[in-house]
Amino acid sequence: MIDHLGLQCADAEAAAAFYQRVFAACGVREAMRIDTPAGPVIGLCGPDGQPQLWTSPAEDTGHRPVHLALAAPSREAVDAVFAAAREAGAEVLHEPRVWPEYHPGYYGVFLRDPDGNNVEAVHHGAPPP
Repeated sequence: MIDHLGLQCADAEAAAAFYQRVFAACGVREAMRIDTPAGPVIGLCGPDGQPQLWTSPAEDTGHRPVHLALAAPSREAVDAVFAAAREAGAEVLHEPRVWPEYHPGYYGVFLRDPDGNNVEAVHHGAPPP
């Protein structure tokens, strides 16, 4: 059900280093890094190589929403989440689309839950033809 979790950090680099050092026995290592103007977004993985724990720069020092991504069985399911979110009046952060910066088959929608958390539905499929 849970695809990945993102933590906003005062120092994303230090947080990633902490998780890699402390959880090394669990196979935690850096899988990918996306450099942004605010600082690095670092994807950590376990033995399977799939980044599932992300550290990123905090949006601001007073509000640190959690990022929770739920696995969707298909792109149609991601689109259905988008439709349900709009119907419920949720704030849509990013409409459904392919996110090639993550990988070519990454299809997701991002929205805010009632507590302000960044919630995503994501399907990992083959890239479109």
